[in-house]
Amino acid sequence: MAGSLSQTQVAQYQRDGFLFPVDCLTREEVRYFRCRLEAFEREQGDTFGRLPDLVRSKSHLLFTWMDELVRHPKVLDAVESLIGPNILIYHLTSWLKEPNEPSHVSWHQDGTYFGLEPFEQITAWIALTDATPEMGCIKIIPGSHAIGQRPHKDTTVPGNLLSRGQTIEARLDYTQYVMMPLRAGQISLHHTHIVHSSELNRTAERRIGIGVSYIPPQCRLVNDARVTAALVRGRDEYGHFDPEPRPAGDFDAASRAAHAAAVERFFESNKLLAARRRSGNVGI
Repeated sequence: MAGSLSQTQVAQYQRDGFLFPVDCLTREEVRYFRCRLEAFEREQGDTFGRLPDLVRSKSHLLFTWMDELVRHPKVLDAVESLIGPNILIYHLTSWLKEPNEPSHVSWHQDGTYFGLEPFEQITAWIALTDATPEMGCIKIIPGSHAIGQRPHKDTTVPGNLLSRGQTIEARLDYTQYVMMPLRAGQISLHHTHIVHSSELNRTAERRIGIGVSYIPPQCRLVNDARVTAALVRGRDEYGHFDPEPRPAGDFDAASRAAHAAAVERFFESNKLLAARRRSGNVGI
């Protein structure tokens, strides 16, 4: 298998369920992507995380610069080392924590409401600012991906950045966590079943990370929904997802329409899987 990670790094990911840090973006690239994001915020008069219409979700369909970021060769090279040369983006979420706000993420597994099998989804968390423990970097339980998908409950705790406040129900030893600090331009990689969380940002600086869910084309939904995905490397010979268009402009009418349709379908699938879990009729 091609890719940029060493055999040692691949073995570490397979054993622990995560890998960090991986150097990807240059300082100039970080400055470019952050400036484009913050310029849009100034135009809209609010932070990226608080803008309406789920702008923080699947943002690669809205902006040419975000589309460029998720296709960054060094990011894809690292992902390819772990899931192979054919790569789709299943979802994207921008994780912004403003200074001294209650934004946090509860203990969860990414695969909870994705509903994909086989379990080969990998999250690349791209740091556009530093992400230190004081800024609320990811906390992760090493090896917890081996427990498989565990039941979660929806919660309504204020400040939880997860769409449903999903929190793992199992009583795990949460004292055995590892912090995953990153410098701007670095990425971390983690498995769909790894148990992780993050605390609030206790600094005077904002924390910006872009979480991209990459999958190989053989992954499919376990429910009957039909959602979209973006082919970013290689070929898709399975056709489990409808292709997503690349944006021709930034936040123009065509990109907003494509984004709205894709987001609606994604979250409808999310709701169907949540209902399936509540009824006990779960295939994963």
